[in-house]
Amino acid sequence: MADLFENPMGLDGFEFVEFTAPSKGILEPVFTMMGFTHVANHKSKDVALWRQGDINFITNYTKNSPAFYYAQEHGPSACGMAFRVKNSQKAYKMAIEKGAQPIDMQTGAMELKLPAIKGIGGAALYLIDRYKGENTIYDIDFEWLEGVDRHPEGCGFHTLDHLTHNVYRGRMAHWAKFYEDLFNFREIRYFDIKGEYTGLLSKAMTAPDGKIRIPLNEEAGGAGGQIEEFLMAYNGEGIQHIAFACDDLPACWDRLKAQGMKFMTAPPQTYYSMLEERLPGHGEPTEELQARGILLDGTTDGGEPRLLLQIFSATLLGPVFFEFIQRKEDQGFGEGNFKALFESIERDQVERGVIAGADKTKEGA
Repeated sequence: MADLFENPMGLDGFEFVEFTAPSKGILEPVFTMMGFTHVANHKSKDVALWRQGDINFITNYTKNSPAFYYAQEHGPSACGMAFRVKNSQKAYKMAIEKGAQPIDMQTGAMELKLPAIKGIGGAALYLIDRYKGENTIYDIDFEWLEGVDRHPEGCGFHTLDHLTHNVYRGRMAHWAKFYEDLFNFREIRYFDIKGEYTGLLSKAMTAPDGKIRIPLNEEAGGAGGQIEEFLMAYNGEGIQHIAFACDDLPACWDRLKAQGMKFMTAPPQTYYSMLEERLPGHGEPTEELQARGILLDGTTDGGEPRLLLQIFSATLLGPVFFEFIQRKEDQGFGEGNFKALFESIERDQVERGVIAGADKTKEGA
Protein backbone atom coordinates (compact mmCIF):
# COMPACT_ATOMS: atom_id res chain seq x y z
CA MET A 1 0.00 0.00 0.00
CA ALA A 2 1.30 3.43 -0.94
CA ASP A 3 2.28 5.93 1.71
CA LEU A 4 -0.77 8.01 2.60
CA PHE A 5 1.17 11.18 1.97
CA GLU A 6 2.52 10.13 -1.42
CA ASN A 7 1.19 12.27 -4.26
CA PRO A 8 1.67 10.18 -7.42
CA MET A 9 -0.38 12.53 -9.63
CA GLY A 10 1.23 15.71 -8.36
CA LEU A 11 -2.19 17.06 -7.28
CA ASP A 12 -2.30 20.77 -6.40
CA GLY A 13 -5.90 21.79 -5.74
CA PHE A 14 -8.99 22.41 -7.85
CA GLU A 15 -8.65 24.30 -11.15
CA PHE A 16 -12.28 24.82 -12.12
CA VAL A 17 -15.85 23.58 -11.92
CA GLU A 18 -17.74 23.28 -15.21
CA PHE A 19 -21.46 24.10 -15.24
CA THR A 20 -24.21 23.63 -17.76
CA ALA A 21 -27.93 24.27 -18.10
CA PRO A 22 -30.66 23.68 -20.70
CA SER A 23 -30.58 27.40 -21.56
CA LYS A 24 -28.68 30.57 -20.73
CA GLY A 25 -29.90 32.85 -17.98
CA ILE A 26 -30.14 30.21 -15.25
CA LEU A 27 -26.53 29.99 -14.07
CA GLU A 28 -25.44 33.59 -14.58
CA PRO A 29 -27.67 35.31 -11.98
CA VAL A 30 -26.60 32.76 -9.36
CA PHE A 31 -22.91 33.33 -10.09
CA THR A 32 -23.39 37.10 -9.97
CA MET A 33 -25.23 36.85 -6.64
CA MET A 34 -22.26 34.94 -5.18
CA GLY A 35 -19.80 37.59 -6.32
CA PHE A 36 -18.42 36.03 -9.50
CA THR A 37 -17.51 38.13 -12.52
CA HIS A 38 -17.67 37.15 -16.18
CA VAL A 39 -14.04 37.69 -17.25
CA ALA A 40 -13.52 35.84 -20.56
CA ASN A 41 -15.18 34.01 -23.46
CA HIS A 42 -13.93 31.01 -25.38
CA LYS A 43 -12.58 31.85 -28.83
CA SER A 44 -14.78 29.41 -30.73
CA LYS A 45 -17.21 27.66 -28.33
CA ASP A 46 -20.24 28.78 -26.37
CA VAL A 47 -18.19 28.74 -23.19
CA ALA A 48 -17.50 31.51 -20.65
CA LEU A 49 -15.14 31.92 -17.69
CA TRP A 50 -16.42 33.37 -14.40
CA ARG A 51 -14.01 34.09 -11.57
CA GLN A 52 -13.70 35.16 -7.94
CA GLY A 53 -10.35 35.03 -6.16
CA ASP A 54 -8.71 31.75 -7.22
CA ILE A 55 -12.06 30.11 -8.00
CA ASN A 56 -12.85 29.45 -11.67
CA PHE A 57 -16.33 28.59 -12.91
CA ILE A 58 -16.90 27.64 -16.54
CA THR A 59 -20.29 27.73 -18.25
CA ASN A 60 -20.63 25.44 -21.24
CA TYR A 61 -23.61 25.66 -23.59
CA THR A 62 -21.84 24.20 -26.65
CA LYS A 63 -24.31 22.20 -28.74
CA ASN A 64 -23.76 18.44 -28.92
CA SER A 65 -21.00 18.56 -26.31
CA PRO A 66 -20.84 16.32 -23.21
CA ALA A 67 -22.05 19.34 -21.20
CA PHE A 68 -25.00 19.82 -23.56
CA TYR A 69 -26.17 16.24 -23.10
CA TYR A 70 -25.51 16.40 -19.35
CA ALA A 71 -27.90 19.35 -19.12
CA GLN A 72 -30.62 17.39 -20.94
CA GLU A 73 -30.39 14.70 -18.27
CA HIS A 74 -29.74 16.71 -15.10
CA GLY A 75 -30.86 20.27 -15.75
CA PRO A 76 -28.75 23.15 -14.37
CA SER A 77 -25.81 21.44 -12.75
CA ALA A 78 -22.06 21.05 -12.30
CA CYS A 79 -21.12 18.71 -15.15
CA GLY A 80 -17.37 18.54 -14.54
CA MET A 81 -14.46 19.51 -12.33
CA ALA A 82 -10.73 19.84 -12.82
CA PHE A 83 -7.77 18.85 -10.66
CA ARG A 84 -4.46 20.66 -10.98
CA VAL A 85 -1.64 18.18 -11.56
CA LYS A 86 2.10 18.42 -12.16
CA ASN A 87 2.02 16.66 -15.55
CA SER A 88 -1.39 16.11 -17.12
CA GLN A 89 -0.37 13.50 -19.70
CA LYS A 90 1.53 11.47 -17.14
CA ALA A 91 -1.36 11.70 -14.67
CA TYR A 92 -3.86 10.73 -17.37
CA LYS A 93 -1.78 7.72 -18.39
CA MET A 94 -1.51 6.57 -14.79
CA ALA A 95 -5.27 6.95 -14.29
CA ILE A 96 -6.08 4.89 -17.39
CA GLU A 97 -3.61 2.19 -16.36
CA LYS A 98 -5.40 2.00 -13.01
CA GLY A 99 -8.77 1.46 -14.67
CA ALA A 100 -10.21 4.94 -15.20
CA GLN A 101 -12.53 5.41 -18.17
CA PRO A 102 -11.29 7.99 -20.70
CA ILE A 103 -13.56 10.73 -22.05
CA ASP A 104 -13.06 12.15 -25.52
CA MET A 105 -13.07 15.90 -24.85
CA GLN A 106 -12.71 17.00 -28.47
CA THR A 107 -16.06 18.70 -27.98
CA GLY A 108 -15.33 19.70 -24.38
CA ALA A 109 -15.02 23.11 -22.77
CA MET A 110 -11.62 23.94 -24.30
CA GLU A 111 -9.99 24.09 -27.72
CA LEU A 112 -7.10 22.26 -26.15
CA LYS A 113 -7.85 18.56 -25.93
CA LEU A 114 -7.58 18.37 -22.17
CA PRO A 115 -7.16 14.88 -20.70
CA ALA A 116 -10.28 13.82 -18.82
CA ILE A 117 -11.71 10.71 -17.21
CA LYS A 118 -15.23 9.72 -16.26
CA GLY A 119 -16.11 10.64 -12.67
CA ILE A 120 -19.18 10.30 -10.48
CA GLY A 121 -22.41 10.22 -12.46
CA GLY A 122 -20.46 10.33 -15.72
CA ALA A 123 -19.26 13.89 -15.09
CA ALA A 124 -15.88 14.83 -16.55
CA LEU A 125 -12.83 14.94 -14.29
CA TYR A 126 -10.18 17.02 -16.07
CA LEU A 127 -6.44 16.92 -15.34
CA ILE A 128 -4.84 20.35 -15.81
CA ASP A 129 -1.14 21.27 -15.68
CA ARG A 130 -1.32 24.72 -17.33
CA TYR A 131 -2.52 26.83 -14.41
CA LYS A 132 0.43 29.05 -13.48
CA GLY A 133 1.95 32.15 -15.04
CA GLU A 134 0.88 33.68 -18.36
CA ASN A 135 0.37 30.46 -20.32
CA THR A 136 -2.70 28.99 -18.65
CA ILE A 137 -5.49 27.14 -20.44
CA TYR A 138 -7.47 30.41 -20.37
CA ASP A 139 -4.68 32.45 -21.96
CA ILE A 140 -4.61 29.95 -24.81
CA ASP A 141 -8.33 29.24 -25.36
CA PHE A 142 -10.12 32.38 -24.19
CA GLU A 143 -10.36 36.07 -25.00
CA TRP A 144 -10.30 38.31 -21.93
CA LEU A 145 -13.09 40.88 -21.73
CA GLU A 146 -11.86 44.46 -22.00
CA GLY A 147 -11.94 46.59 -18.88
CA VAL A 148 -12.72 43.66 -16.58
CA ASP A 149 -10.49 42.73 -13.64
CA ARG A 150 -9.11 39.26 -14.39
CA HIS A 151 -8.85 38.46 -10.67
CA PRO A 152 -11.91 40.04 -9.03
CA GLU A 153 -12.28 39.88 -5.25
CA GLY A 154 -16.05 39.44 -5.48
CA CYS A 155 -17.65 38.72 -2.12
CA GLY A 156 -14.28 37.74 -0.65
CA PHE A 157 -14.09 33.99 -1.35
CA HIS A 158 -10.68 32.85 -2.55
CA THR A 159 -10.59 29.04 -2.77
CA LEU A 160 -12.70 26.03 -3.67
CA ASP A 161 -12.65 24.09 -0.42
CA HIS A 162 -14.63 20.96 -1.25
CA LEU A 163 -17.18 19.45 -3.63
CA THR A 164 -19.66 17.14 -1.92
CA HIS A 165 -21.18 14.38 -4.04
CA ASN A 166 -24.35 12.37 -3.42
CA VAL A 167 -24.29 8.78 -4.66
CA TYR A 168 -26.70 5.86 -4.78
CA ARG A 169 -27.05 3.66 -1.73
CA GLY A 170 -24.27 1.08 -1.67
CA ARG A 171 -22.05 3.09 -4.05
CA MET A 172 -20.11 5.19 -1.54
CA ALA A 173 -17.45 2.51 -1.01
CA HIS A 174 -17.02 2.15 -4.79
CA TRP A 175 -16.38 5.85 -5.32
CA ALA A 176 -14.16 6.12 -2.26
CA LYS A 177 -12.02 3.34 -3.75
CA PHE A 178 -12.00 5.20 -7.08
CA TYR A 179 -10.31 8.20 -5.45
CA GLU A 180 -8.05 6.05 -3.30
CA ASP A 181 -6.79 3.90 -6.17
CA LEU A 182 -6.37 6.63 -8.79
CA PHE A 183 -5.19 9.59 -6.72
CA ASN A 184 -4.21 8.17 -3.32
CA PHE A 185 -6.97 10.02 -1.49
CA ARG A 186 -7.58 9.00 2.10
CA GLU A 187 -10.66 8.99 4.28
CA ILE A 188 -10.29 11.61 7.01
CA ARG A 189 -13.85 11.69 8.35
CA TYR A 190 -16.74 9.23 8.50
CA PHE A 191 -20.27 10.18 9.55
CA ASP A 192 -23.28 8.03 10.36
CA ILE A 193 -26.05 10.56 10.87
CA LYS A 194 -29.53 9.52 11.99
CA GLY A 195 -32.53 11.80 12.03
CA GLU A 196 -35.99 10.99 13.32
CA TYR A 197 -37.03 9.32 10.07
CA THR A 198 -33.98 8.93 7.84
CA GLY A 199 -30.20 8.87 7.91
CA LEU A 200 -27.12 9.26 5.81
CA LEU A 201 -23.59 7.92 5.62
CA SER A 202 -20.72 10.15 4.59
CA LYS A 203 -17.04 9.61 3.83
CA ALA A 204 -14.89 12.73 3.61
CA MET A 205 -12.05 12.00 1.19
CA THR A 206 -8.96 14.23 0.99
CA ALA A 207 -6.15 14.25 -1.58
CA PRO A 208 -2.45 13.99 -0.64
CA ASP A 209 -1.99 17.71 -1.35
CA GLY A 210 -4.54 18.53 1.37
CA LYS A 211 -6.28 20.96 -1.00
CA ILE A 212 -8.79 18.72 -2.77
CA ARG A 213 -11.61 17.44 -0.59
CA ILE A 214 -14.43 15.22 -1.89
CA PRO A 215 -17.04 14.21 0.71
CA LEU A 216 -19.32 11.36 -0.44
CA ASN A 217 -22.88 10.91 0.85
CA GLU A 218 -25.31 8.02 0.52
CA GLU A 219 -28.71 7.24 2.05
CA ALA A 220 -28.46 5.16 5.23
CA GLY A 221 -31.99 3.81 5.41
CA GLY A 222 -35.65 4.65 5.31
CA ALA A 223 -37.52 6.10 2.35
CA GLY A 224 -37.62 9.65 1.09
CA GLY A 225 -34.45 10.80 2.79
CA GLN A 226 -32.64 13.93 1.64
CA ILE A 227 -30.00 12.02 -0.37
CA GLU A 228 -32.70 10.02 -2.13
CA GLU A 229 -34.66 13.21 -2.79
CA PHE A 230 -31.58 14.82 -4.33
CA LEU A 231 -30.90 11.79 -6.55
CA MET A 232 -34.51 11.81 -7.78
CA ALA A 233 -34.53 15.58 -8.44
CA TYR A 234 -31.08 15.52 -10.04
CA ASN A 235 -31.83 12.33 -11.98
CA GLY A 236 -28.66 10.60 -10.81
CA GLU A 237 -25.45 10.92 -8.84
CA GLY A 238 -23.59 14.18 -8.78
CA ILE A 239 -22.36 17.25 -6.94
CA GLN A 240 -24.74 18.19 -4.13
CA HIS A 241 -22.95 21.31 -2.97
CA ILE A 242 -19.82 23.38 -3.58
CA ALA A 243 -17.93 25.02 -0.72
CA PHE A 244 -15.97 28.29 -0.93
CA ALA A 245 -13.39 29.39 1.65
CA CYS A 246 -12.75 32.94 2.87
CA ASP A 247 -10.85 34.80 5.60
CA ASP A 248 -13.78 36.73 7.14
CA LEU A 249 -17.10 34.91 6.88
CA PRO A 250 -19.28 37.53 8.65
CA ALA A 251 -18.04 40.20 6.22
CA CYS A 252 -18.56 37.86 3.25
CA TRP A 253 -22.04 37.05 4.53
CA ASP A 254 -22.88 40.74 4.55
CA ARG A 255 -21.74 41.05 0.93
CA LEU A 256 -23.74 37.97 -0.09
CA LYS A 257 -26.83 39.28 1.67
CA ALA A 258 -26.48 42.61 -0.12
CA GLN A 259 -26.40 40.67 -3.41
CA GLY A 260 -29.69 38.96 -2.55
CA MET A 261 -28.40 35.59 -1.35
CA LYS A 262 -30.94 33.28 0.25
CA PHE A 263 -29.64 31.03 3.00
CA MET A 264 -30.87 27.81 4.56
CA THR A 265 -33.09 28.23 7.60
CA ALA A 266 -31.06 29.53 10.54
CA PRO A 267 -30.58 27.24 13.55
CA PRO A 268 -32.74 27.87 16.65
CA GLN A 269 -31.66 30.27 19.41
CA THR A 270 -30.76 27.31 21.62
CA TYR A 271 -27.94 26.42 19.21
CA TYR A 272 -26.15 29.66 20.09
CA SER A 273 -26.93 29.54 23.80
CA MET A 274 -25.18 26.15 23.91
CA LEU A 275 -22.07 27.24 21.98
CA GLU A 276 -20.04 28.11 25.07
CA GLU A 277 -20.88 24.75 26.60
CA ARG A 278 -19.92 22.89 23.43
CA LEU A 279 -16.86 25.01 22.62
CA PRO A 280 -15.73 26.64 25.89
CA GLY A 281 -13.52 29.66 25.31
CA HIS A 282 -14.10 29.74 21.54
CA GLY A 283 -13.71 33.54 21.52
CA GLU A 284 -16.07 34.18 18.59
CA PRO A 285 -18.72 36.96 18.75
CA THR A 286 -21.79 34.77 19.32
CA GLU A 287 -24.29 37.57 18.74
CA GLU A 288 -22.75 38.38 15.36
CA LEU A 289 -22.86 34.73 14.35
CA GLN A 290 -26.46 34.36 15.50
CA ALA A 291 -27.55 37.50 13.64
CA ARG A 292 -26.30 35.89 10.43
CA GLY A 293 -27.16 32.24 11.17
CA ILE A 294 -23.48 31.24 10.94
CA LEU A 295 -22.59 27.86 12.45
CA LEU A 296 -19.47 27.26 14.55
CA ASP A 297 -17.58 24.00 14.99
CA GLY A 298 -14.13 22.74 15.94
CA THR A 299 -12.35 22.18 19.22
CA THR A 300 -11.02 24.29 22.07
CA ASP A 301 -9.18 21.43 23.79
CA GLY A 302 -5.44 21.66 24.28
CA GLY A 303 -4.55 25.30 23.77
CA GLU A 304 -5.55 27.60 20.91
CA PRO A 305 -9.06 27.03 19.51
CA ARG A 306 -9.26 25.35 16.11
CA LEU A 307 -12.51 26.49 14.58
CA LEU A 308 -14.66 26.30 11.45
CA LEU A 309 -17.33 28.86 10.60
CA GLN A 310 -19.89 27.79 7.99
CA ILE A 311 -23.24 28.64 6.46
CA PHE A 312 -25.24 27.21 3.55
CA SER A 313 -27.26 28.78 0.77
CA ALA A 314 -30.72 27.64 -0.15
CA THR A 315 -30.89 25.35 -3.20
CA LEU A 316 -30.02 27.58 -6.15
CA LEU A 317 -29.54 25.30 -9.17
CA GLY A 318 -32.14 22.56 -9.06
CA PRO A 319 -31.30 20.65 -5.85
CA VAL A 320 -27.72 22.00 -5.76
CA PHE A 321 -26.66 24.48 -3.06
CA PHE A 322 -23.46 26.22 -1.91
CA GLU A 323 -21.49 26.38 1.32
CA PHE A 324 -19.47 29.33 2.61
CA ILE A 325 -16.76 28.68 5.20
CA GLN A 326 -13.87 30.16 7.12
CA ARG A 327 -11.22 27.83 8.50
CA LYS A 328 -9.39 28.87 11.64
CA GLU A 329 -6.97 25.93 11.79
CA ASP A 330 -9.81 23.37 11.79
CA GLN A 331 -9.66 21.01 8.80
CA GLY A 332 -12.93 19.21 9.40
CA PHE A 333 -16.33 19.59 7.76
CA GLY A 334 -18.40 20.84 10.68
CA GLU A 335 -18.95 17.45 12.28
CA GLY A 336 -20.54 19.08 15.32
CA ASN A 337 -23.01 20.86 13.04
CA PHE A 338 -23.58 17.98 10.66
CA LYS A 339 -26.40 16.37 12.62
CA ALA A 340 -28.03 19.75 13.26
CA LEU A 341 -27.91 20.53 9.54
CA PHE A 342 -29.24 17.08 8.63
CA GLU A 343 -32.13 17.46 11.08
CA SER A 344 -32.98 20.94 9.79
CA ILE A 345 -33.21 19.63 6.22
CA GLU A 346 -35.28 16.69 7.44
CA ARG A 347 -37.68 19.11 9.21
CA ASP A 348 -38.05 20.96 5.91
CA GLN A 349 -38.82 17.66 4.17
CA VAL A 350 -41.46 16.85 6.80
CA GLU A 351 -43.09 20.24 6.31
CA ARG A 352 -43.15 19.69 2.54
CA GLY A 353 -44.61 16.20 2.98
CA VAL A 354 -41.63 14.46 1.34
CA ILE A 355 -41.02 12.07 4.24
CA ALA A 356 -43.66 9.54 5.29
CA GLY A 357 -44.93 10.38 8.74
CA ALA A 358 -45.18 14.11 8.05
CA ASP A 359 -48.89 14.23 8.87
CA LYS A 360 -48.23 12.57 12.22
CA THR A 361 -45.52 15.11 12.98
CA LYS A 362 -47.78 18.03 12.15
CA GLU A 363 -50.60 16.62 14.29
CA GLY A 364 -48.24 16.35 17.23
CA ALA A 365 -46.81 19.83 16.77
